[in-house]
Amino acid sequence: MHGRFSRGYSPESSIPSATFVVPVEPPADAPYRTLGGVIENLGRHALHVIADGGRLADHIGEVVVHGPGEPLPPAEDGILLLTGSPSEQSADTVRGAREAGYRAVVVKAFGDDLGRLTRVADETGVALLTTPDEMAWRHLDALISSSKEPAFAGDSDRFAAIGLGDLFALANAIASSVGGAITIEDPTGRVIAYSNLPHQEIDEIRRLGILGRQTPDRPTNYEEYQAVLRSESPVFFESPSPEYASRMAIAVRAGTEALGLIWVLTDRPPVVARAELVLADAARATTLHLLRARGQRDPERARRTEALRLLLDGAVAPRSAAAQLGIKPDTPSIVLVIAPVGDDVEPILAASRIVDLVTLYCEAWHSSALCVTDSGVVYALLPTRTTEEPSPRLLKLADDLAGTIERSGHLDVLVGIGSCAATLADVPESRAMADRVLAVLSGRSEPTARVASVEQVRTEVVLRTVANQGAAVEDQLLGPVRAIREHDRQHGTEYGESLLTYLSSFGDAVRAAEALNIHENTMRYRIRRIETMFDLSLEDGDQILATWLQLRLLRLTD
Repeated sequence: MHGRFSRGYSPESSIPSATFVVPVEPPADAPYRTLGGVIENLGRHALHVIADGGRLADHIGEVVVHGPGEPLPPAEDGILLLTGSPSEQSADTVRGAREAGYRAVVVKAFGDDLGRLTRVADETGVALLTTPDEMAWRHLDALISSSKEPAFAGDSDRFAAIGLGDLFALANAIASSVGGAITIEDPTGRVIAYSNLPHQEIDEIRRLGILGRQTPDRPTNYEEYQAVLRSESPVFFESPSPEYASRMAIAVRAGTEALGLIWVLTDRPPVVARAELVLADAARATTLHLLRARGQRDPERARRTEALRLLLDGAVAPRSAAAQLGIKPDTPSIVLVIAPVGDDVEPILAASRIVDLVTLYCEAWHSSALCVTDSGVVYALLPTRTTEEPSPRLLKLADDLAGTIERSGHLDVLVGIGSCAATLADVPESRAMADRVLAVLSGRSEPTARVASVEQVRTEVVLRTVANQGAAVEDQLLGPVRAIREHDRQHGTEYGESLLTYLSSFGDAVRAAEALNIHENTMRYRIRRIETMFDLSLEDGDQILATWLQLRLLRLTD
């Protein structure tokens, strides 16, 4: 609906023009949010003060989610979200929080007495806050992070006056401040809200988008949205044709998650000076509105989705996750990861496009299945009947899903199937194994399959795990392996590949020669040369094993 324009542009045109990223630098005097400001902004439904510790006027920095038993990372002026139930250990953590630089600690009461924690907070000078038991930690993290972003004086007050969730009023406020007509969209181009100020004109593309509540389908849409979602600053798209307006857009984010986009027409009439700063401020204000709107559309699903995020990360107790997900703690399950692939694919946008389709397929498998997007992939949690490895039915479901996405979304995906989780406590491990399967699929130079389970690629998973532990880093290579690689680089030889193929063939020169499409005598000659030139003994079993392993891992990682 917005973006690149060229001479003679029409909604069907596919000739892109250059884009320009507008750098956003906050003014030197931009006021940062204080702890008290964040509490006031979010309200008692999100944060409640138990002990202020004299910290309400302090500026605050990073938000850290901390699980019981984990080492406490330092965070200057940080806010610590302390998961788990209040305990003796919690008191020790609150005591250590001040020394680590934190200004505030947030806990959930779960009906327990917080007297001891309050006394410790008072003694150490740390603010103690509570959040409702049903509040997802990840959601609270996003709310605080959005609320504490630096705001530019003037327009921030105008945006703050808009009631949370009133997106049309917010669109008009942004349009009035920036000086051009506004739309607020989700990452897939669906128009959520738009401004309607009488003195601001719109063009035909904007009119069609408003009428259809969706970006008009044009060949350059995907490319334009990628440019915005990849940028941390507003992106300007100039139109050389007077028929269509120039535009500026910015992504709206909660942490690393893209919630939507704001588009402004910049020349009907011309926008205000420093419009990019106003638009950046508007994006920060819009984050809270989109988070609220998401929860209002389907609060139960939003709550379950946030619980799944935490469960996948291992940041929530299985029993607590079970209550929020609506399934029993001992339910067997399995995690799938679905990753859009391709040179011209923007993962975050692509994952947003396919998550509903993935959810539809998974809910057909089990009514309690749930999906969530994270860092450009879609994770699916599928309850199963047993703890046995993935059934042929599940493999077919995954393959059918990949095929449907390819046909309907014109998008290639890879699907990694993790190990079976006997209980919800095992879900993080299933997710980790699904990620490793995906790494195997995406790391292959020639794609051989788009779907795989951990059992189908177990050997490659093990090899990659060993490689990730540093077994094939340059300073750990055996002398002969390092010398062979250096010789191949300098002289264009293929001794490394020849030796790996020979060892993988268990010393069978005929079989190795066939694999390399060379004569067997040539193969034997190469092996003799390798032994002589690089002081390598193929009579030593340990050296054979270590040499083969490093050469094999290097093939995976190079």
